[in-house]
Amino acid sequence: MDKKILLWSITAALAGFLFGFDVVVISGADKKLQTLWDSSDAFHGWVVMGMALWGTVIGAIFGGIPTNKYGRKNTLIVIGILFAVSAIGSALSNDPYVFAIARFVGGIGVGASTIAAPAYISEIAPAKDRGRLVALYQFNIVFGILIAFLSNYLLSGIGENAWRWMLGVEAIPAVLYILFALKVPKSPRWLLSQFRNEEAKEVLKLINPDANIDAQILEFQSHSAKSDKSETIFIKKYRFPLTLAFLIAFFNQFSGINAFLYYAPRIFEEAGLGESTALLSSVGIGVTNLVFTLLGVFLIDKLGRKTLMYFGSVGYIISLSLVSAAFFFGWTGMAVPIFLFLFIAAHAIGQGAVIWVFISEIFPNHLRASGQAFGSSTHWVLAALIPSLIPYLFNHPMIGAGVVFLVFAGMMVLQLLFVAFMMPETKGKTLEELENIIIKQ
Repeated sequence: MDKKILLWSITAALAGFLFGFDVVVISGADKKLQTLWDSSDAFHGWVVMGMALWGTVIGAIFGGIPTNKYGRKNTLIVIGILFAVSAIGSALSNDPYVFAIARFVGGIGVGASTIAAPAYISEIAPAKDRGRLVALYQFNIVFGILIAFLSNYLLSGIGENAWRWMLGVEAIPAVLYILFALKVPKSPRWLLSQFRNEEAKEVLKLINPDANIDAQILEFQSHSAKSDKSETIFIKKYRFPLTLAFLIAFFNQFSGINAFLYYAPRIFEEAGLGESTALLSSVGIGVTNLVFTLLGVFLIDKLGRKTLMYFGSVGYIISLSLVSAAFFFGWTGMAVPIFLFLFIAAHAIGQGAVIWVFISEIFPNHLRASGQAFGSSTHWVLAALIPSLIPYLFNHPMIGAGVVFLVFAGMMVLQLLFVAFMMPETKGKTLEELENIIIKQ
């Protein structure tokens, strides 16, 4: 694999590190903030904890606009600025409303990153390596999650204002990311879409000096010439890739992954673990996530996207059923953490490794950012709704954690059917080849 492409891909994927850190770091401050501001479960879930996810929805819905208009690189730089502002603002907040606004800003960065980063990497990567390079974004998400859990654990004992340090420390990697992002080239496919052919040639020469640059540009232009620039992803022609993007994002969130990551310490405490043990178990979740994501990144271009989704779906069904049973039958101690480690492993090697790769591959070049925005929006609307309801659902006398995890298990049975009967394999094909295959279905 070319070292330059790898370095540029890692840089863009660092937006995923900030995504993972930002989403999960709040878990360490969860109960402290509810006590500090004396919030009801509903207010705490929807405003204090949930506002970042609503920012993510906005970032996902509208992030395709700057990604298309101003380019993937420029959008990635702005995303880094949003993360830095959010981290500092959250740490300095003295009331829940200012805190919620600061978290909302970071959420916009998260949502936009799910569009710009995978689109950028997929457009600079060779077909044979595209899966693992785009999957670096997911690897960085889980690496950020692990570091957030570890940071929360290490900072938890420093006093009353530990939560401020937990949230504020994110500003350091955000600033470093901005500096790195300034050094990457623009996407050649985006430059060609803007008719900036000479700039695109220079980037293509950097990517592969030995390639036939004119032939590459001709292939792109031949596909571009067939495309109606007034098209949207919502016309009948693109119904199949639109359905694929919706379903993979829908099932990703109805596995319960974000609800779990957001409230991991609370779930462990519900299962009978003490506060300190719950935080430490959360670090174990982060390690499991990282290890199996690495495995998924290694296998995605060897076994393919569908095979990994089969592994993940079966693992989801088994682990979520066991977690549900643990809550129904009152199994306490380390049973729930072990089952949830299995759940995280299934997610990391399946949906976690595949989702952002798959969505970045199934739309044509001129609609890639719009398709990414649709898939990301579906993902993040559900990611905002589901975790926001968790405190209420867990505490409801007629529902509780057992029922919630049982519903998630049932949804994963439906995901298995989606993988078996609808999902196409995309490994090893150029983006232009995939356009011909998927649009004809």
